[in-house]
Amino acid sequence: MELTEAQQRARATWSAGNFDAIVDRIWSVGGDLVGRVGVNPGDDVLDVACGTGNASIPAAQAGGKVTGLDITPDLLEHGRRRAAEAGVEIEWVEGDAQDLPFDDESFDVVLSTFGCMFAPDHEKAAAEIARVLRPGGRFGIAAWDPTGNIGGRFFGATAPFAPEPPPGYQPPPLWGTRDHVSALFEGKGVELRFEDAAVDFRFDSVDEATEEYWENFGPIVMLREAVEAEGRGDELRAALRKVFEDSDQSGGDGVAYPGEYLITLGART
Repeated sequence: MELTEAQQRARATWSAGNFDAIVDRIWSVGGDLVGRVGVNPGDDVLDVACGTGNASIPAAQAGGKVTGLDITPDLLEHGRRRAAEAGVEIEWVEGDAQDLPFDDESFDVVLSTFGCMFAPDHEKAAAEIARVLRPGGRFGIAAWDPTGNIGGRFFGATAPFAPEPPPGYQPPPLWGTRDHVSALFEGKGVELRFEDAAVDFRFDSVDEATEEYWENFGPIVMLREAVEAEGRGDELRAALRKVFEDSDQSGGDGVAYPGEYLITLGART
């Protein structure tokens, strides 16, 4: 791929740290999404911004003929390893959610778990999902709720440390709001319905939670490197730690909190 500046930034962000080390905490979301959408044996399935395969692999286990697409080669490599360990075959493709390298009406099912929400142009990503679906095809998208612990507290706490976003930037958690998603797909020949869900996050301590994201989560790693150069590393780490303290619902036994997200289920008419 010949990458734009935005694509290069996205690839660098998700290559930083070690996303594969923390993806197990949201792995169950992929299988749940596959079940809600309904992947049938023989379905042609596309997982957009597939990461390390937490929807691709369950879809293949359900009998789908799966293609996993992501802009970050490092994540695709981890996906290949995980697929081999699971004993399933998946076609892994390097590509952008805003410009899918597939013909119109190529897939029966399109999935995305906390993936397409990070594409800078939400309208383009939505249009591409609708374009590659066959008539009667289904799609499912999981995106963090902007009023919840991840889409709200986590993103909100780190936003003040981030550089000024480019013109037209839309925050990723907007994909977790019904009105925004409805507007994105308006006039694109799809019918939508929405379901609320949450994934449980559990850590032994606030320190463990902070360290895990500080060392492994790509967006935090990239941000950390920038603010440390400005002498604000301790300030960012303290803000991150406060996220886990404020979210904790464990009652004193480690750290536990729900990560609320919205599921968008669509069908091509």
